[in-house]
Amino acid sequence: MAIRIKGRGGETVEQMLRRFKKMCEKEGLTKDIKKNAYYEKPSERRRRAARKSQKRQQKGPAPAGRRR
Repeated sequence: MAIRIKGRGGETVEQMLRRFKKMCEKEGLTKDIKKNAYYEKPSERRRRAARKSQKRQQKGPAPAGRRR
């Protein structure tokens, strides 16, 4: 998964870097890097998944969308 940034006319390096970071975030790379930065014990992973599931249940069912 290669992300390439081409410089636009009159664009500074800082602006290109900002665009690159935004593209990485959209692709989910930053989330994946943060997730893998530290070891998470299996019990902690299960606990986090259970909390996420409880939040989802409290929120209620998702609105019915258009199926294709």
